[in-house]
Amino acid sequence: MQRRDLLALSAATLAAPALLRAPRAEAQAAAPPGYRVTYFDATTPGSGRVGSRDVTAASDGSFWFCGQRNGTLNRLDPRDGAVTPVRLGSGSAPHGVIRGPDGGLWVTDGGQNAIVRVDPRDRRVQVWRLPDAFANANLNTGVFDPRGTYWFTGQNGVYGRFTPASEQLEVWEAPRGRGPYGITRTPQGTIWYVSLAGNHLAQIEDLGSARVRIVEPPTPNQGARRVWSDSQGRLWISEWNSGNVSMHDPRDGSWRAWRLPGDRPRCYSVWVDPSDKVWLTDFPANAIVRFDPADQSFLSFPSDRPGANVRQMDGIAGEAWGGESGTDRIVRIQYGL
Repeated sequence: MQRRDLLALSAATLAAPALLRAPRAEAQAAAPPGYRVTYFDATTPGSGRVGSRDVTAASDGSFWFCGQRNGTLNRLDPRDGAVTPVRLGSGSAPHGVIRGPDGGLWVTDGGQNAIVRVDPRDRRVQVWRLPDAFANANLNTGVFDPRGTYWFTGQNGVYGRFTPASEQLEVWEAPRGRGPYGITRTPQGTIWYVSLAGNHLAQIEDLGSARVRIVEPPTPNQGARRVWSDSQGRLWISEWNSGNVSMHDPRDGSWRAWRLPGDRPRCYSVWVDPSDKVWLTDFPANAIVRFDPADQSFLSFPSDRPGANVRQMDGIAGEAWGGESGTDRIVRIQYGL
C-alpha cells in the first residue's frame, strides 16, 4: 500500500548551480507610502518555464517556492536574488510547500502523486507515494498538527496524513467527494480544510480517527479555495466563485463576509500576517489585496505585468510574499516602512 523512495543523490546532482545576480527590483509607482514592492526572477539558465507558485518562509531569511511546470523546489535568497533549484523526480509537478517542525520542506506533488520532503541543508529528496487506490489524488496543500503529523488534501476527493516518525501514510475519501483544497492549523491546534468543488469548510474533528465535520458557509456555491487561521483561531477563507473573503469564528459559530473591490473579483489565496492583516490574491484584478479587519478596508497592489496569477502567499513580519505563476517571478511586499 505504501511505497517510499529515497533519492539519495548528492547535493550537486539534486541542485542546479545557483544564479548569482542582483535582485530585479521594480518598485510600483502605485505603491502607497509605507510599502515597497520588489520582484525576483524565478528562472535559472536552462530552467524553461518554472510556474512559480506556492511559497514558504525558511528560518534563515530565504524563501522556497514550487516550480510546478519544471518539477522543482527552489530556494530564493532575497539578499542577492540567487535561485537554487532542486529537482524532485520524474514527472514531478509540485503544488504546495510548507516548512515542517523538523526544518524540512514538505511538498504536495501532484505529478508524482506523492508527499515529498527536501532537506534544506543537503538538498536530499525523499518521496512517499500514495497508495494505488488513490492514484490520481491531485494533491494540493499540507499542514502539520501539534503532534508533528502532516495532513494534506487532494482535489479529486481525498484527504490524508503522514506520520514522519513511522513513515505511515494514510489516505481517505473525503466527505462529499471532489474539492478538498486549502488547509490550515489554528493556534488551538485544530485542523481545518476547505473544499472548492464542495463549497464547504471542514474540520478534522478527531485527529486520531481522522473523522471530519462539515461546516456550511452562509454564501451558497461560494467556491471556498484557501483557508488561513489568524492569531485568535478565526478562519479566513478565500471564496473563488463569490469573490468574497469570509471569516468563520469556531468559538461562537459566527460568519462574516466582505466582497473584494472591482466588478468581478475571484479570490484565490489567503494569508494572515502576524498582525492579523489579511492578504489575498485576485486573478481578474491581477493583484494582491490587503484587507484590514479593524477598519474593513482594502488596499490593492496590481502587478506590473499581465497574467501574474499569484498563488498561495506566505510571509514574515513586515513582508508578504507570493509566486507569480504566470510570469515566473516571486513578489515581495514590504510594509510598515
